[in-house]
Amino acid sequence: MSTVRTRFAPSPTGFMHVGNLRTALYAYLTAKSQGGDFLLRIEDTDQERLVEGAVDVIYNTLKRVGLRHDEGPDIGGPYAPYVQSQRLDTYRPYAQQLVEEGKAYYCFCTKERLESLKTEDAFTGYDRHCRDLPQEEVKRLLDSGTPYVIRQKMPLEGATSFQDAVFGEITIENKEIEDQVLLKADGYPTYNFANVIDDHLMGVTHVARGCEFLTSTPKYQLLYQAFGWEPPTYIHLPLIMGRNEDGSVSKLAKRHGSTSFEGLVADGYLPEVITNYIALLGWAPKDNQEIFSLQELVEHFSVDGISKSPAVFDYDKLSWFNAEYIKRMEPEAFRSHAMPYYREVFGEEDKPWEVLDGILRARLTKFQEIPGLLGFFRELPDYPRDFFVNKKSKTNLENSPAMIRAALEVLEALPAWELDSIHDSLMELAQRLEVKNGTLLWPVRIAAAGTMVTPGGAMEILAVLGREESLRRLRLGLEKLA
Repeated sequence: MSTVRTRFAPSPTGFMHVGNLRTALYAYLTAKSQGGDFLLRIEDTDQERLVEGAVDVIYNTLKRVGLRHDEGPDIGGPYAPYVQSQRLDTYRPYAQQLVEEGKAYYCFCTKERLESLKTEDAFTGYDRHCRDLPQEEVKRLLDSGTPYVIRQKMPLEGATSFQDAVFGEITIENKEIEDQVLLKADGYPTYNFANVIDDHLMGVTHVARGCEFLTSTPKYQLLYQAFGWEPPTYIHLPLIMGRNEDGSVSKLAKRHGSTSFEGLVADGYLPEVITNYIALLGWAPKDNQEIFSLQELVEHFSVDGISKSPAVFDYDKLSWFNAEYIKRMEPEAFRSHAMPYYREVFGEEDKPWEVLDGILRARLTKFQEIPGLLGFFRELPDYPRDFFVNKKSKTNLENSPAMIRAALEVLEALPAWELDSIHDSLMELAQRLEVKNGTLLWPVRIAAAGTMVTPGGAMEILAVLGREESLRRLRLGLEKLA
């Protein structure tokens, strides 16, 4: 099959971990960068681990980051159904085929017997007790309805090798490979078995998965060999690590911060930022570009750019990406994201939103920061008189009252309370008073905001506060200085 076909095959067991999302992204990019197809398949054979609502989480996450699948449970396709629990009739015939060919066998061992194989130190693996049972005994047990699983007969000698697109040739001694279960006692296939059957039947050509599965891939390889099928191209992705407090790194976990897509979005990171950032966790473009749209990732991506080395999830770097995306947003998009937080501060009151957009865009790392940055608009803080003292602006407790009185006189006479008119009138006033702009604007800003650090300067703050509130606060500043 000449068309590249990849799949994302998650188990609906909870939130979408960033590692799972990166696997989905790399599978998508592998296909789309070569004009191929991207499939979604839900692997729900482990019924005990299923979480209600997890399938919707998968759909919603892929939709929010823009990974549109060409085939899947919700849109169908030529190999439907795309949910493994709806394909149970598919797997048993293949398991039976291997039994008939002498490549698999019925295993009647009870849970108690399997438990007895465990030692205090470790699980030694299945001892192949049922591998060579006489056919008469097998028939007797089957006829009596004894529960069983079907296990694959693994080679007892030699080694199994496969070629990985990232890590090269990987070889595992066969003596280390257990006779794996293909079909469980409840009739459900195991993850490995269903994976191989479905990938083959659906024409999957490239399989992306985490490198933690490198040592289990020979089991897949032996299944392909048992059926005489062509195995796919394996693309094992490097680990994602988190940085510990002592500077060391370990596998990304909750102690490092949010590790799921939903958690990161709740923390204030934009979906497109998360996609952009995780694309760079293990893959490097051929130039120094860091900011990518999804379409640009498709255009730049190649499997040979994937690294073997673990990638460290850097939350500070993710925040930098978020800030850069906010700076580059179209005005309408910025306002749409910011408005819920504006309403949190101002309620339904109308404000010069373009002024707020202008002073916030370059300062925000996350939109959730807006209420904290604008809190002084809602209520004037109780600030000390010392805030009026600033050596750089040459303001002190002696000249600040005069500056505020002069500003009040000019501002009270303004016919229209707009940013441009406020700006022009105060600039003209500073020139007339023969003082530096800062000497006039510092005490005005402190009186208006009641805080040393503000987004925007005095003029923008006055414009947002409005005439009545601005003049009230300036008069309160005079009283504080009296």
